[in-house]
Amino acid sequence: MTVAVEHIATDQPPDDAKARDVDYGWQSGNRLELLENGEAYFPRVFEAMREAQREILLETFILFEDKVGHELKGILIEAAQRGVKVVVSLDGFGCGELSPAFLGELAEAGVLVQMFDPASKMLGIRTNWFRRLHRKIVVVDATVAFIGGINFSADHLGDFGPEAKQDYAVRVTGPAVADLHHFALAQSGRQVRTRRGWRRRQQRPSLWTTANEEGLVRLIYRDNVQHRDDIEEAYIHALSKAQKRVVIANAYFFPGYRLLREIRNAARRGVHVQLIMQGQPDVLLAKLAARMLYDYLLKDGVVIHEYCQRPLHGKVALVDDEWSTVGSSNLDPLSLSLNLEANVLIRDRAFNQQLYERLELLAREHCRTMPENRKPRLWLWRLTVGFLVFHVMRHFPVLTGWLPAHKPRLKPFESQAHDL
Repeated sequence: MTVAVEHIATDQPPDDAKARDVDYGWQSGNRLELLENGEAYFPRVFEAMREAQREILLETFILFEDKVGHELKGILIEAAQRGVKVVVSLDGFGCGELSPAFLGELAEAGVLVQMFDPASKMLGIRTNWFRRLHRKIVVVDATVAFIGGINFSADHLGDFGPEAKQDYAVRVTGPAVADLHHFALAQSGRQVRTRRGWRRRQQRPSLWTTANEEGLVRLIYRDNVQHRDDIEEAYIHALSKAQKRVVIANAYFFPGYRLLREIRNAARRGVHVQLIMQGQPDVLLAKLAARMLYDYLLKDGVVIHEYCQRPLHGKVALVDDEWSTVGSSNLDPLSLSLNLEANVLIRDRAFNQQLYERLELLAREHCRTMPENRKPRLWLWRLTVGFLVFHVMRHFPVLTGWLPAHKPRLKPFESQAHDL
């Protein structure tokens, strides 16, 4: 049996660039459900997929052949066999270990499987490290959408053990789903109809809104063309408006100078700023890099917690009583300068309060708090290295400009079809 899997090439701009390059505005009247970890996320996603009548669009950075991956595969196959259009977009690095047999079963059932920027190993090592498809989005029947940081893998479940990840996603129903659907469809290379509100604008809509409505949602994303810094700008803008509280829970924290400065400035003007970071890292380098910034932030009153129960994988934040964001973007150079990412901005008091309560519980019961007046060992070495790292980080977006930028487009992958 020959299985054709489409790959997304990265050497040409997309033919439908206008459909892909869109600024989405604020949508009101949405219903939001915070989903914490795989225990909450997978049942809700799988329920929606089992009830799908017309279409399932899925993007994920990681899909493993474990109990979660096999359950997902079965659900997608059943959906395709009953006539549902199923499009699955996977990252070539994060999903590089999937077997031809696994992909073949999906393709044979009629699931369209796409791989973003695949690359052959060199000496047994994957080389396609940069500019990844890091988004995690599911849209079902254009009526319900899921977005966050949770991949389709068993390490997002508590029974995985000490290495199980702590993470968040949001289930969205309402008008904003149309934007998520349009975005997912366009990014997957499918044909889309562009309405007036989706056309590329001369002036982008504001990242902030003062509208006195609940359930406001706006989709923002990061690419390597027109939307290179939208997510970073959203954080900076929200922090500049903060008056009461800021809570940021982010797995890989090594932001640029402008974002660091806004965090520090918020604390300086009396805002209660809390950062929740990895204390039990899945990537040791990420923890070491984040700790280079502690002294800079602690001296101005930022409260830093390290989550120690299991690896933190979340990418969420809240400001004051209304503003929140949930998505795939870390606050590190990979997410802010290289990867393809997507977040939703949310203005909703109930959702903000629920997220705040969950993060406060995390900080209170499962974190250690860094002392304000801590005196680290080898302080002169740390000062020197910290200075160098800080300024390299400050200019990182310019440095990454030397790397080839991906301009995704779909390209049928036929010459390397798998023979099973």
